[in-house]
Amino acid sequence: QVNPSLNLDPSLKALLKDVDISLTRHKTSVPSHRELDIIPSEPFEESPIAIWDVGISVSEEESLDRKSPAAIFGSQGIGAVILPLELQNSINLLISESDKTLLHNDAKRLFQGKDVDNEDVEWSSNYEVRYRSRHQASRHSGRDGTAFASVALPAHYSALRAVLAHVKHRLGPDWGISRVIDWGAGTGSGLWASVHTFQQDTDPSPDVEGLQISDTSLQTYIGIDKRDGLVTIGKRLLRDLKFSNLSVTWQRAFHDDDRVSRVLGQDTLALSAFNLSSLPTNLARKSLVKEMWESGASTLILIDHNTPDGFENIAEAREFLLKMGRKEVEDPSTEDWPIRGSHVIAPCPHDGECPLLQPGSMRLVCGFSQRLQRPSFIRLTKHSTIGHEDTGYSYIVIRRGERPARPSSKLGRIGAVGKRELDKEAESQTVMKELSLHNDNNVDEVPLDVSHAISPRNESRLSLDSELWTELRQEAYSWPRLVFPPLKKSGHIILDACTQEGKIMRLTVPKSQGKQPYYDARKSSWGDIFPHDPKNPPQERYQPRRAKRGGGTSPVKGADIGKRQTPKEQNRISYEALSENIKDTRKKSRR
Repeated sequence: QVNPSLNLDPSLKALLKDVDISLTRHKTSVPSHRELDIIPSEPFEESPIAIWDVGISVSEEESLDRKSPAAIFGSQGIGAVILPLELQNSINLLISESDKTLLHNDAKRLFQGKDVDNEDVEWSSNYEVRYRSRHQASRHSGRDGTAFASVALPAHYSALRAVLAHVKHRLGPDWGISRVIDWGAGTGSGLWASVHTFQQDTDPSPDVEGLQISDTSLQTYIGIDKRDGLVTIGKRLLRDLKFSNLSVTWQRAFHDDDRVSRVLGQDTLALSAFNLSSLPTNLARKSLVKEMWESGASTLILIDHNTPDGFENIAEAREFLLKMGRKEVEDPSTEDWPIRGSHVIAPCPHDGECPLLQPGSMRLVCGFSQRLQRPSFIRLTKHSTIGHEDTGYSYIVIRRGERPARPSSKLGRIGAVGKRELDKEAESQTVMKELSLHNDNNVDEVPLDVSHAISPRNESRLSLDSELWTELRQEAYSWPRLVFPPLKKSGHIILDACTQEGKIMRLTVPKSQGKQPYYDARKSSWGDIFPHDPKNPPQERYQPRRAKRGGGTSPVKGADIGKRQTPKEQNRISYEALSENIKDTRKKSRR
């Protein structure tokens, strides 16, 4: 018998007879489906009451940004830097003509320290090579230059692009550069960053990978460097490129003929990137900075590594250039000069002494970081699978002339977040006298004092207007700079910033200060300038000076700049204290 009968329990048989649980004979009462009917959409009409309830119209909601215009201006970063294809092709052509194994060994020898066998050692872009003889220089300069172009040039290019883009954003479209003088040009990282920053096309969002050297607005570039190996590689990178409007010159020293007057130097940029650390003495560094000042350039930019030595070089150069500007102002013979003095554009919001500078005893540095998307030749040279790298740098931007006065206005402090909060406050203050329907034509609006709520809307509409950006550029000279990453907590944000008083201050922005300041503080990043004033008085953070010799006093306050204060030692719970408490408890129980 194929399907033998089953001996079921009598109660189960009765259940099966009473309830039909068969799927084949089960009928549902679901109606038959029909095709969807197309209903014509009626045009949307915005009523004043509907707009009042929402607080902002749909078109205006899409145009507004959640951050305030001032916070957007203070956090205009370029993101991760991508090397243009033109530069990548030049470096790939250079690498194709060299031995790949030898190139990897040279890169490890130059930029990975002494422990070349350890792959976990971090790569550096600091180039400190001194040859013992001319014969050794002739043998290794070409190889070292190729390794420099493969490893250090992209890293230096990313830092230069970040600084030049920030200065161009701060000074506005009126800042035009047609002549660049580069001290320590090396393989031309300053040249590539300058031509890609100053382009003839003023598109705010150009194709980064498609930038070409032929589209630059620069007219003259002078590279000064005594390292013949690096200069030779820099010339080879430009060998197959065509540019008619740009004149590129390589020199071993700065000539008197290269100087320009102060009036004609408005479109001249004096640049020195990652060169101060390679100079052997303080006298050589001071003479280089003095040459930059005497060149007549209106804007001076110095960049170095974010190491204690690199930051100390940048801080001393800053102090020297500001001192030269003060001498010009105090000199009565310079009263007829059209431009006198000097001031800091970035990163400092003041022209006083650096609060972090402690010569010979550096603990904290004023440094920033820029990310670079690694091209294929960097990953192959370093034998790495990581697609990005971060370059640390310290910099200073000095411009001739007196520091602009601080304006009293505070514009652009409200974005979409603050606008919604103001609309809710205005709606809560509305006094309803009688009920009214939405479709009434004769509805009298309730008079309210909403001038403070309307002004942010006008500011948001002017966010892309040149007048607002001009005002924000003047205000940004006094905004605090975040010199450390912000500490973002659940109910408040802690910002360690360098303020216009010349001090490192800890700013605390709680939720109770308002949704817009709290949102802007939460979205802030390391290196931004923050426009909002704190609700509570800021706390000064400082580090007492320490003795250079061993046994000197260590700082008591200020050691927690950029981080949370550690809890007190007496409040910590240790295993020794727990064991002692257990022993005492056992003794008492035995008694």
